[in-house]
Amino acid sequence: MTDAAPDETLDELRPRLVAAMIPHVAFDGWSGLSVAAGAADAGIDPDVAALVFPGGAIEMAVAYTALANDRMAAALAGAPPMKIRDRITRAVRLRLEQAEGERETVRRTVTVFALHPAVSARTTWSTADAIWRACGDTATDFNHYTKRATLGTVYAATLLYWLGDDSDGRADTWAFLDRRIAGIMAFETAKGRATGLTGRLPDVAQLLGRLRYPAV
Repeated sequence: MTDAAPDETLDELRPRLVAAMIPHVAFDGWSGLSVAAGAADAGIDPDVAALVFPGGAIEMAVAYTALANDRMAAALAGAPPMKIRDRITRAVRLRLEQAEGERETVRRTVTVFALHPAVSARTTWSTADAIWRACGDTATDFNHYTKRATLGTVYAATLLYWLGDDSDGRADTWAFLDRRIAGIMAFETAKGRATGLTGRLPDVAQLLGRLRYPAV
């Protein structure tokens, strides 16, 4: 028996199916076996479920990442106001804490992404973008890209550290994250100062023009 709505599209079905697959991925990986098991658990028609991920394991891994991003954003929406540094740190930490019971699934996901570097880079970017947006960032200028590129690097490094961390309460991971976030903040401060100084520099073209055509 299935409980899928008659008009439910494959895109709408995808997050529900991938959520049901999570417990099975630790044993069967991102595979057809996990799709079938997840479909059975969620009451999804197996023939329909088989159509949801035509791209195979990499498509499943991307869908899992998107689901994790959505979970993080939903949880952060109820957080009290805080400084941007604290909010970013909280978002990254929350993203990993929510996957604490899914560490083997995350490990399987990282393995799949290692075989698809271009997709991995885009997915890391999407996670960084989701974190910044959840933190209220609305930048549309060049900062939009630099923020996400920098945070993506920090997130990826922290994720790998977390996967190998056996410290109590993942304390070593959170200390690692704090150091990386501090590095981002120092960079942003230095960049802001440099921008301010650049804004106060005289226009070189204007100076050359004056040298050639002195004012009288």
